[in-house]
Amino acid sequence: MTTTITRPAPAKPIRIAYLLVPQFPLMSFAAAIEPMRSANRMSERHLFEWTLVSVEGAEVAASNGIRISVDCRLDQLKSIDLLVVCAGLEPAQFGPKHAVHHQLRRLARHGAMIGGMSTGSFVLADAGLLTDRRCTVHWEYADWFQSRYPSIALSRDLYVVDRNIFTCSGGTAALDMMLHFVAQAAGAGIATAVAEQFIHSQIRSQDAHQRLAMHARYRVGSPKLAGIIKLMEDAVENPLDIRELARLVGISARQVERLFREQLGMSPKVFYLKLRLARARTLLRQTVDPIVEVAVECGFASTSHFSHAYKRLFGIPPTQERRSVTARNPSRTRRKKSARRYGGARG
Repeated sequence: MTTTITRPAPAKPIRIAYLLVPQFPLMSFAAAIEPMRSANRMSERHLFEWTLVSVEGAEVAASNGIRISVDCRLDQLKSIDLLVVCAGLEPAQFGPKHAVHHQLRRLARHGAMIGGMSTGSFVLADAGLLTDRRCTVHWEYADWFQSRYPSIALSRDLYVVDRNIFTCSGGTAALDMMLHFVAQAAGAGIATAVAEQFIHSQIRSQDAHQRLAMHARYRVGSPKLAGIIKLMEDAVENPLDIRELARLVGISARQVERLFREQLGMSPKVFYLKLRLARARTLLRQTVDPIVEVAVECGFASTSHFSHAYKRLFGIPPTQERRSVTARNPSRTRRKKSARRYGGARG
């Protein structure tokens, strides 16, 4: 039996536009639009209405290849209350002074709240809409975002609403963010009813963490080991040696070795190397930074050492990884470099 909760509806439906950017994540998009449909159903009122747009008015392919038709071009939008930029794998595909930035600023000037999901924050930043605003972005792109826009206050929260701008880390966090808007428009009861429709047992607050806790992510039971892994993740560019890691968490180097072998089945040296190479793979796929810079940023003093280690782990050298990604996504951009943060020895 479906429970319907009623509440006085707004005088007019809240009008939402979803701007689909090529390679947008379909899961985030569905999590952002389905709560509005369900809110209308649960309340038996026309609380929300929506339209799909793209920059050129053509259908847009999601990151999984599914193509979605839209209703109109972005520049044809006139009067809306919220616009959500749905972006994913290619966050920097719009060049400087692209028409999309002008259109977003135009809508903001006319009173619309402007938001971005997953990597939509890149588009908002390039449009100048994140000046003096807090924002968030998908955790995988956080370092790139911070180095590209060092003056923007980046949060690691699930979502951030800062006056007329809102951003979301993507995935299921889009559901929590839109439930926030449902609660504002129709009350907590309707938001809870919508969450239950999607078997979403807890509506997360905006300051909830994007990623699993360290012990859950790596399935380790030792707080000391979780602390060491956190130190490793924070010091990828200039790796810390095992003795220093041991000192920082208050145990011996021998205990560090034992914890890694017992709970992760490998030495701390091998784990650290895999962690750094995984970071390198992300940079090779997301950016066009020279391979030598990627090597240095991931703690390798020698490009040849980096190349051999990369090939041993992933089966192809960094040059081949870069060529294959560039062929698929020629629009990637080089990042602005931020200051180096850690001391230590590369290896």
